[in-house]
Amino acid sequence: MPHIAAATSAAAGGESRARAPVPPPSRHRRTDNMKIGLIGLGNIGVHFGTRLLAAGHELLVHDRSDAMQQRLVAKGATGMPSAKALASETEIVLLCLPMPRIVADVAAEVAQGSAVRIVVDLSTTGPSVTKEIEALLKTHGIAMVGAPVSGGTVAAEKGTLAVMPAGPEATYAEIEPLLRAIGKNIFYLGADPSLGQTMKIINNTLYATSMVASCEALVYGVKAGLDAKTMLDVLNVSSGRSFATLERIPQCVLDRSFPVRFTTELLHKDIKMCIDEAEKIGAPMLVSPAARQFLAFAITQGDGQQDNVFPIRHFEQWAGVQFGQAAD
Repeated sequence: MPHIAAATSAAAGGESRARAPVPPPSRHRRTDNMKIGLIGLGNIGVHFGTRLLAAGHELLVHDRSDAMQQRLVAKGATGMPSAKALASETEIVLLCLPMPRIVADVAAEVAQGSAVRIVVDLSTTGPSVTKEIEALLKTHGIAMVGAPVSGGTVAAEKGTLAVMPAGPEATYAEIEPLLRAIGKNIFYLGADPSLGQTMKIINNTLYATSMVASCEALVYGVKAGLDAKTMLDVLNVSSGRSFATLERIPQCVLDRSFPVRFTTELLHKDIKMCIDEAEKIGAPMLVSPAARQFLAFAITQGDGQQDNVFPIRHFEQWAGVQFGQAAD
């Protein structure tokens, strides 16, 4: 049986702030409550499930971790023993899984279900693997929408994520109400399901490079005698601001709490995927590989399962200073 993922967030890093264009109304768009399936109930998936239940949808869930599954069963979802069993009871299946190969394995099992006709991948899967999955699903008569998300666990809980769907327009119109239950800014990117994935890895790569650059610059500032919070205050009303300086570093580093919202390992996966995909089509990337290399180093130092801002500690160690301090 294919390996089915548990408990790891698929969303990450930066947050889109532009206003989302909304496609024209479609006569095929559904607004009623639906019976849907959700596979992958980790740091992000549990919030998806909670919001879908709150929106009144009938929800079937599956995760290899029974503890993760029971969190949503306790809220009113119906637990299912396997991905295939779930896909035999509902026409629409959502995936929220941590790694591209896991998404592919689970999608292959979902394709064996007797009822499923639409798969919506909310994971960060990348364009190449998404094209493989789409081709497989098509042989079973199943439509696919790639709809990765951005904003992290806090936005997932609040329902304010940016969502980047791509796939057949009629299929997108049918599942759009589900996306609006989990996100605020919905960007329909076209008929090719891989386009949303391309946008997502671009987003996460820009976040990764700005985060690493912000960490090293802020540590330099502390070494030079600047106050940590004051630096952030200045940057966040100036041209150097980014999602890292606006949210991640103030929330996670300044008080030295480092809550795990998106791991170093997963961010490294995304930036490496983006560099590899760009190389395939001949698009040069010169700056991003430096951020990828730093994250790879951090993983070798045991930071893989730590939050992606935790590696600021290496810059601090090399400089002999600390950015921020724990609350008393």
